[in-house]
Amino acid sequence: MKEYISKNELETKKIAYEFAKTLNNNSVIVLNGDLGSGKTKFVNGLAEYFKVSNLVCSPTFTIVNEYPVKQSEKVSYIYHFDVYRLNGSDDFIDSVGTDYFDKGLCIIEWGNIIKDILPPNTIYISIERISSNDNFRKITIYEKGDVLV
Repeated sequence: MKEYISKNELETKKIAYEFAKTLNNNSVIVLNGDLGSGKTKFVNGLAEYFKVSNLVCSPTFTIVNEYPVKQSEKVSYIYHFDVYRLNGSDDFIDSVGTDYFDKGLCIIEWGNIIKDILPPNTIYISIERISSNDNFRKITIYEKGDVLV
């Protein structure tokens, strides 16, 4: 488990950028945090590392956004999911399926909703506001073998 304190959106993106160096096509990441906590900013930092040219935004209504990666040997696509509006794993399987998990880097906002169908190597990331300063965030990265959130 690794913990970071971010004081602003730029720092959140920098933390994600550095973390992206450890990822590949089989990586599945779950981002958990309240609305407005910085989940999509974190995804922006990952996308920056992989030089994604498209604007990264939360796929709240489309469920998944696909971003081709052109300058990486480790990742060919980034699949960015937002499963907030789904009622569970069955909805996910019916709407998009699990084939994505083998095709590229998968980043899932609100992923605990579908936790029962995620691969065992899933990395869980928690982003929490710090009560003493609304701009500060505690970012905790739980890797394989860590206690899950």
